[in-house]
Amino acid sequence: MLSNHFQNGIETARLVWSQIPRSEEEELAEVGRSGNGGAESLDYEVIENYAYREEQAQRGKLYVWYYVMLKWFFSLLIGIGTGLSAVFINLAVENFSGWKYAATFSIIQHSYFAGYLVYIIFNLGLVFSSVFIVTQFAPAAAGSGIPEIKGYLNGVDTPGILLFRTLIGKIFGSIGSVGGGLALGKEGPLVHTGACIASLVGQGGSTKYHLNPRWLQVFESDRDRRDLVTCGCAAGVAAAFRAPVGGVLFALEEVTSWWRSHLMWRVFFTSAVVAVVVRSAMGWCKSGKCGHFGSGGFIIWDISGGQEDYSFQEMLPMAIIGVIGGLLGALFNQLTLYMAHWRRNYLHKKGNRVKILDACILSLVTSLISFGLPLLRKCSPCPDSEANPDIECPRPPGTYGNFVNFYCSNDKQYNDLATIFFNTQDDAIRNLFSAKTFHEYSAKSLITFLVMFYSLAVVTFGSAVPAGQFVPGIMIGSTYGRLVGMFVVKFYRKLNVEEGTYALLGAASFLGGSMRMTVSLCVIMVEITNNLQLLPLIMLVLLISKAVGDVFNEALYDEQARLRAIPLLESRPKQYMRNMTARDACKNQQVVYFSRVAKVADIVSVLRNNKHNGFPVVDHGRNQEPLVMGLILRSHLLVLLQSKIDFQNNAFPCDLRSIANRHHLSDFVKPVSSKGLSIEKIHLGHDELEMYLDLTPFLNPSPYVVPEDMSLAKVYNLFRHLGLRHIFVVPRPSRVVGLITRKDLLLEENQDSATVELQSTSSSASP
Repeated sequence: MLSNHFQNGIETARLVWSQIPRSEEEELAEVGRSGNGGAESLDYEVIENYAYREEQAQRGKLYVWYYVMLKWFFSLLIGIGTGLSAVFINLAVENFSGWKYAATFSIIQHSYFAGYLVYIIFNLGLVFSSVFIVTQFAPAAAGSGIPEIKGYLNGVDTPGILLFRTLIGKIFGSIGSVGGGLALGKEGPLVHTGACIASLVGQGGSTKYHLNPRWLQVFESDRDRRDLVTCGCAAGVAAAFRAPVGGVLFALEEVTSWWRSHLMWRVFFTSAVVAVVVRSAMGWCKSGKCGHFGSGGFIIWDISGGQEDYSFQEMLPMAIIGVIGGLLGALFNQLTLYMAHWRRNYLHKKGNRVKILDACILSLVTSLISFGLPLLRKCSPCPDSEANPDIECPRPPGTYGNFVNFYCSNDKQYNDLATIFFNTQDDAIRNLFSAKTFHEYSAKSLITFLVMFYSLAVVTFGSAVPAGQFVPGIMIGSTYGRLVGMFVVKFYRKLNVEEGTYALLGAASFLGGSMRMTVSLCVIMVEITNNLQLLPLIMLVLLISKAVGDVFNEALYDEQARLRAIPLLESRPKQYMRNMTARDACKNQQVVYFSRVAKVADIVSVLRNNKHNGFPVVDHGRNQEPLVMGLILRSHLLVLLQSKIDFQNNAFPCDLRSIANRHHLSDFVKPVSSKGLSIEKIHLGHDELEMYLDLTPFLNPSPYVVPEDMSLAKVYNLFRHLGLRHIFVVPRPSRVVGLITRKDLLLEENQDSATVELQSTSSSASP
């Protein structure tokens, strides 16, 4: 009977394996994984065409209030959705881990080999479920997702990153990869999860799965969606670390390229909602209704009872921690870049089977190291219970706390390597941060753990599972930080020095040396440790580690964005751009433009032969001099060709009033999935190709224009700060119509603009 079930299981596994595509070309859902993956720029600029102006004119104050209130309501939904997702992920991870360790520790009382097999099977099953979900259902869910979201907020849309299936793959994939014990975290995926929830809310749901009520479909521009995704990113950090203020600062410092005060209020509100949801869930779970989920579920490492003061003598070892963090962080960035490049360009191109094998081998190696190394470590005697009445040693196997009894011959002994290795990452970090635990860890065990876990974190990076780098970074940093703390205790012989304090500083230094964040990371570390007194020290090690890391390479997410061919615009232009002009940047380009009234056949030919997403529209004045009418987007042209209702038989301009009811602004909205229309899917007959189309009502009559001799650095700043997609480069204008100053912009709403006199600024100079 048992053999039949076993045989059926093998046959089922073979069937599933045979259905996995063998190569990348066979993956139906694979998008954005080779080259630039079809990434394109976003249209953050408002297209003020005729349809936009007509719709704005019809909207009254009631609609404006509805629009504003809906923004706040959506922020509330994003906060609730992200908070509930974080609760679900943490509940699942903690329960899977609890079942795994409970079963393993129960079995090793009789046989360590049998316990090891159970441990491997648990981890392998969870990791396999994660990589299978990613490869077969949601390819865009692999990795942390932060480089892609950073690119989106920078103005680059990578296909597939904000889809509903990506959200589902991210949630369930994170449960498998983190619960399976791999050297990665769930914090980065939570940021991506919050962004996906925000995008789905912004578009009114999912059109593919028919979850899109019409009353929610109000935010139809990339600009509005960008603001909501920003709220989602902050909500993800707030949910991951229970750090609402840190979430706001993370969105401001790390991922956004554009910010304003109104957005900050909504981001702050969203993070506060997340904090309330998470706190409510934790309060509910304290009653024991959440299974193995206990105090270790959400990241909060309270070290408020630790070191209360520090001396000037401790500044030197703390500065050394900053230097070590910068060096190890920069090395981590470089090694993970090589590893991700190898996986992306060589290993993963061999197909989904190789991706699954890669993740499963990583699971086996990680399980072998985390279970096997503590077996090689001799146990240590427990501290004297009379001198340390608050310390429980040893702890029951598989429960939260220090001093784990693992492969010890005496009941009053503990295995220091198992305390941090054979444990969940959250509990291991809590043990490393713990106060009043002098001499709990030996230097040999900490060095062993540092080398092995650092190597595992590097090797695991880039695998086809949802993966974050925050918690692994904290694990690595807290290990060498505690080592330095042990040295300080031994060298200075001071009783008020806590090794856990140095572990916290080490964690901050490694994250600063790898991710190069300062303000947001500083606040996050203070929030998750509940110790404000350490703020100056955290600031010190962050500044040192960032300065040291910047000498060698760029931040982790910037390096990964470049590897994924995401063209991020950095905060400042390159130095060489100051010696170039706008004309120098586009001198090798041939301008492709349309006439005001263009023949349909000409439009189709241009769209098929060019991949540009915007085209100038040019008319001729009375003296036949060229006159720039505006900018027409490729997506708008495709909509017009698809509808065919604006085709006309002559080449004369049409009456704008005749098209008032033909189109609505929503007709030109680009789908969030980035797939939209393509010229290949539009079929036109011979008679239709001979017709004409007046582009005037649909173009943007006021695009941004710069003179050809403007500094390229100045163009760069204009492009990035305004979130533009196109800028016209024109010859220097020959006359000035007027000059606007700050005072001219300070108009009262009830003031008649026709009676406002421009303060000695208007002029009509002739050439």
